[in-house]
Amino acid sequence: MTSPVWARRRAAAGKVWRAFTANRGGLIGLGVLALFVLTAIFIPLLIDDSALDVTRATGGRLKPPSGEYLLGTDENGRSVLALTLWGTRVSLVVGLAATLLAVVIGTLVGILVAHFGRWVSAILLPITDFFLVLPSLVLAIALSAVLDGGVGTIILAIGVVSWPTGARLVRAQTLAVEARPYIERAKALGGGHTHVIVKHVLPSVLPLVFVNTTLAVGSAIVAESTLSFLGLGDPNNVTWGSILHAANASGAITYGAWWYLLPPGISIALVVLSFTMVGRSLETVLNPKLREQR
Repeated sequence: MTSPVWARRRAAAGKVWRAFTANRGGLIGLGVLALFVLTAIFIPLLIDDSALDVTRATGGRLKPPSGEYLLGTDENGRSVLALTLWGTRVSLVVGLAATLLAVVIGTLVGILVAHFGRWVSAILLPITDFFLVLPSLVLAIALSAVLDGGVGTIILAIGVVSWPTGARLVRAQTLAVEARPYIERAKALGGGHTHVIVKHVLPSVLPLVFVNTTLAVGSAIVAESTLSFLGLGDPNNVTWGSILHAANASGAITYGAWWYLLPPGISIALVVLSFTMVGRSLETVLNPKLREQR
């Protein structure tokens, strides 16, 4: 038997979905993201990873698009189409994982600072402000250069420098929630810190966290591409940024090999734009003030 709580939650989720589907931009962005996700999942079934092996490349150096190589070849004779499609996997994984790490840290810090205040705020707020004023890209480059440069390092570097903005947003939302009368009633009835945070604060903060997560993934993908373009990525994995790095190093710009530069660049732009469109649509749906302005 379905509980009333879950029934209400399903009804609320259905209402949000109907409002989201009424936004054409959000639906287009979601469709494009679904296409990229499906590509990342099923690319091993479509193109064998041997296509990435330099020793097995059969094409010529920087050959333009043709019937055999739809997007031309790189400096080693590999298919640019295969490289771009395989690059989808790592680029998306790094972007999503780094964003998840940043969101978890930011949400935890924001709730703790707003809920406990006093000495917790005195410790965590200066740390948040310190990371907030630092140039995030410069710090990510420094961390990537100092550490081993693997995928885990890139995720850690991006996640560690990306959480302060989310922490500030969550802190503001938590303060607004805890100023409501039902929070005082919950405390008066004996509700402890865990009860108030888990049962009241977190459910009210999660919509904001979800929207912020959607918007932050695009920034994380751009950061990963930037680090890889600078040669700080994992050399054993193909990403859109590493493709651009190899294209730049091989003189593709001077050679006029536009087919080597455009596919990964357009892929980055499409994914970032799609995440932004979905995030803005969700923000409009979940924020009553923005919904009234439509």
